[in-house]
Amino acid sequence: MGNTDIIAAIATPSGQGGIGIVRISGKNLQSLIHAVLGYLPSPRYASFGRFLDENGEMMDQGIAIYFPAPHSYTGEDVLELQGHGGMVVMNLLLARCIAAGARLAEPGEFTLRAFLNGRIDLAQAESVMDVINASTGRAARCAMRSLHGEFSSEIHALVGALIELRVLVEATLDFSEEETGFLEHSIFSGKIKAARDRLQQLLTSARHGSLLREGIHVVLVGQPNAGKSSLMNCLTGEETSIVTEIPGTTRDAIYRLIEIEGILVHLTDTAGLRETIDPVEKIGINRTLSVLEKADLVLLIKDMREEFDPAILNSLPEGIPCIQVCNKIDLPGILPRTESSDEGVKIYLSAKTGAGIDLLRKKLMEVAGWEPTANEGIFMARSRHLSALNNAENHLRQAMEMIIDTKRPELLAEELRLAQDWLSVITGEFTADDLLGEIFAGFCIGK
Repeated sequence: MGNTDIIAAIATPSGQGGIGIVRISGKNLQSLIHAVLGYLPSPRYASFGRFLDENGEMMDQGIAIYFPAPHSYTGEDVLELQGHGGMVVMNLLLARCIAAGARLAEPGEFTLRAFLNGRIDLAQAESVMDVINASTGRAARCAMRSLHGEFSSEIHALVGALIELRVLVEATLDFSEEETGFLEHSIFSGKIKAARDRLQQLLTSARHGSLLREGIHVVLVGQPNAGKSSLMNCLTGEETSIVTEIPGTTRDAIYRLIEIEGILVHLTDTAGLRETIDPVEKIGINRTLSVLEKADLVLLIKDMREEFDPAILNSLPEGIPCIQVCNKIDLPGILPRTESSDEGVKIYLSAKTGAGIDLLRKKLMEVAGWEPTANEGIFMARSRHLSALNNAENHLRQAMEMIIDTKRPELLAEELRLAQDWLSVITGEFTADDLLGEIFAGFCIGK
């Protein structure tokens, strides 16, 4: 993606609407602006006028806003043309801008230029699409905090602390230990511990932000007639799955979205797991096993009156979190409850009456890693952010272990440098071009 030419794109969704916007960005837009408008609008003021074709005839009329560089979204000259929202009109206006010297923008190219021109860092750039794609109000507020730079400010503060530590350590590479002696002092140990504690707090906030952004994928599994479909219907509040007394009714995976405490939960109801000769049911069971490979959490459902088939437990992917749901407590008439033991978490409930469903929702969020008190200070995080934070934390941990080895300060300095580099990857100070291409390719055209 180059950043020396003029780019243009329709910045509003396709389809009919009251208003449509064409956005243009580049260096020295004055000639293009004169060609399309016939005049140069006053900077940052809405100007009503006509949009002209190559013959000077009016194609449309609307509002033009001109943002001279560097005070614009991209850091370049930017022109926004707000006209009538029909796609024919918008395409005519876009074609006119291209004929006047622009080219069609690539996905995310406006935001990429904002990043390359220093208007925003990479974490802020990614949060632009997180704001657009936010599926809950809490997720939108979290993404806005990242867009405003709160996440980046925390990263910069940590980088500053690491730079201070590196200066102290690397001083020993130029001076004798007798002249410095700081590695033996508790003040240095306290500084590096404080940096690691702050990083761990940031990592916790980022994990919560990742939950807000990605949601959690929950798969319902169990033997036939254990009540999986009834539980699915109870959680979604609608007749999502067919419920009958016939075992093996559910043959295919059924997907639904629900929201718990502002977190999207991707629910999947699956075919009951059992030995069968029915070829259609076998296909459903194979699909169940395939879905389990992508699950973040499993609800293992059983009829509390029956023995549980241990083969089902053995079929689960290793290491996946699991909640055992003991269903149909309404039949023996017992109360809902939660039990925790070495075998894991069990919740006794009735999918038919809804008793104990609130206990399940609460425990589901707890197992997923969500804290009910988490709100302020959460930052929208992607998998690459979590990976970078984990790597930085690992290097800081190793640095703390090296403090006692005053004879090898160069190793301690290297661990601090690596931790700093991983943090800088988040904001884009050290970023490969192929990563930039991957990030911005997921943007919509016009943003």
